[in-house]
Amino acid sequence: MTRRNKIIYWISTLWLALGMVSTGVVQLTRGKEGSGGVDSILHLGYPLYLLTILGIWKLLGVAAVLIPKFLLVKEWAYAGFFFLSSGAILSHLAAGDQVKEIFPPLLLLALTMISWYFRPLDRKVVSQS
Repeated sequence: MTRRNKIIYWISTLWLALGMVSTGVVQLTRGKEGSGGVDSILHLGYPLYLLTILGIWKLLGVAAVLIPKFLLVKEWAYAGFFFLSSGAILSHLAAGDQVKEIFPPLLLLALTMISWYFRPLDRKVVSQS
């Protein structure tokens, strides 16, 4: 892995982790405003208990992505981040929200894909064929 790719990986991964932890904490503490808070989840038509589920998944996913072991769990965490972010984007589009509401999950989706793509070989599940 080149030095450039390592830098891209770590910058995108740390920004992704920061974004997921911050929104996960907002969701677990039932913050009113902000990305993924109570106001947002109610506006999108989802039940409040979903905040707890999403917040826990995000924090566990960050741990999985940052810990070097458990490669298959890491793949599932990236998939989860992809589904969370794309689902948020589609939910905001379906609700007719403005671009400013779609930008945060769009950024997290981009960071998820960049981090996944540039992850080092020792963090990938490699097929033994």
